[in-house]
Amino acid sequence: MTSLSTADAERLKLAFQRCRDMEGTLNEQLRAYANAGREIFPAYGEAVDRLVARLAGNGGGENAPRPGEMMPPFMLPDENGHLVTLPSLTSRSPVAVMFFRGHWCPYCRLNVRAVIQAQDDIKAMGAQIVAIMPETQEFTEKFKAESGAPFPVLTDLDNGYALSLNLAIWLGAEIQSLLSYQDMARFHGNDGWMLPIPAVFVVGRDGIVKARFVDPDFRKRMEVDDLLAALESASADR
Repeated sequence: MTSLSTADAERLKLAFQRCRDMEGTLNEQLRAYANAGREIFPAYGEAVDRLVARLAGNGGGENAPRPGEMMPPFMLPDENGHLVTLPSLTSRSPVAVMFFRGHWCPYCRLNVRAVIQAQDDIKAMGAQIVAIMPETQEFTEKFKAESGAPFPVLTDLDNGYALSLNLAIWLGAEIQSLLSYQDMARFHGNDGWMLPIPAVFVVGRDGIVKARFVDPDFRKRMEVDDLLAALESASADR
């Protein structure tokens, strides 16, 4: 199994910076980074393609809550260890519940940056964001600090909430080997190699899912314009 060399890790870092700073939509940035990654670390890109095909074949994420259904409640600790519940959020305004893979994931870092750039619009319409990750508080705090996220970043330890939503997946031995340079056991507090499928659920004040984005291919995310439109619609639905 091909591992990532120090030189290639540096090339990926530079590619990330280029994609982060490029003009274009979030998904254009994500595609640019995915293409760069295929060139620099082809073994990983090919392995991800196989993982995505397996997940798609198994209906990965299809059974997650759909528009019109109640969003199952959660009670999860934020980056400061304070418990946050879904009802406490929806009592104030509609909320976009966003699942991220982790602080180490460049696609998640591009995703959260794009959402932060839209924060003024989100706040102006009276909506809010909450992020959920399977990492311990040490790393949710790191993710929030490094990104500058103005919203809570919650720990879903052992992917318990993601599992209840049919979002948690096992990465498989091939991906584990290729990502062995990442200390997942430390990040997660376990060695299960489980991650959530990145997803967005826009939940109204009534607790009902108004819109969702679920794609087993973590290289694709809900476009920010679509997120804003869904939040605006939820905000208008009193």
